[in-house]
Amino acid sequence: MPISSPFCSPEAPAIATPLRSVVIPAYNEEHRIGRTLDRVAAYLGALPQNFEVIVVDDGSGDGTKAMVEAWVARMPPNVRLLLLSHHPNRGKGAAVREGCLAAQGSAVLFTDADLATPIEEAQKLWAALDAGYDLAIGTRVQPDGRDMRASQPPYRRWLGKLYHLLVGLVGVRGVQDTQCGFKAFTRETARRLFEAQQLSGIVFDTELLYLAQRAGLRIAQVPVVWTNVGGSRMRVTLRQALVVLRDLLSIRLRHLRTPAGPSMAAKEPPSR
Repeated sequence: MPISSPFCSPEAPAIATPLRSVVIPAYNEEHRIGRTLDRVAAYLGALPQNFEVIVVDDGSGDGTKAMVEAWVARMPPNVRLLLLSHHPNRGKGAAVREGCLAAQGSAVLFTDADLATPIEEAQKLWAALDAGYDLAIGTRVQPDGRDMRASQPPYRRWLGKLYHLLVGLVGVRGVQDTQCGFKAFTRETARRLFEAQQLSGIVFDTELLYLAQRAGLRIAQVPVVWTNVGGSRMRVTLRQALVVLRDLLSIRLRHLRTPAGPSMAAKEPPSR
């Protein structure tokens, strides 16, 4: 089913083309989306540039959509809030794709609705894009080797390690943390990668990185703060594990005919 037209408050003043876009996928987030928008608005509203925030309601069965609609008119003058909504629920990958393709900013960042990585960390990723990288991905592995995922339950850490091994088999190499839900792209890169994306589930991050490395795009891995926030929508079941395995192993096959595009691999990495 096609996504609905963006909703924004008719009372909200028009702003110039946003410098940055922030995309937030949301599924049954009525209990925290208000707090999330409070924090995002406070941070972006204090900055001098224009921004847009795009919340993608991924077929929620609760009051997520109504909560976001009520929030639209409360955004600061330099921030435009848009709501994209579709039914039924199609998965995080589909929601992020819709939001990033709708984004108008010169830089496009997506973040989880729980703000496990604080929105204030966005400046680190934007700085990497400004330095010449095509995409900047948050990593929970710190420069001193500490892994902020250590706060997760043991079974989640072991599953993460197994997933990382499988990611290497798919062909994504040298990426410490493929699944951190905090990534930023230049607008051109966002268009290029999300138009090619096919997976709608949680493996979409790995698919994007596979496509980026295949095209020789410049990827910055940026250490970010991260907290293990409760209330995750991910439930580890045998069925879910098999879906993840199927999607992960299908990435190379899905993109046998996807043009890699002009390679940038010969370029010198930008200085940071």
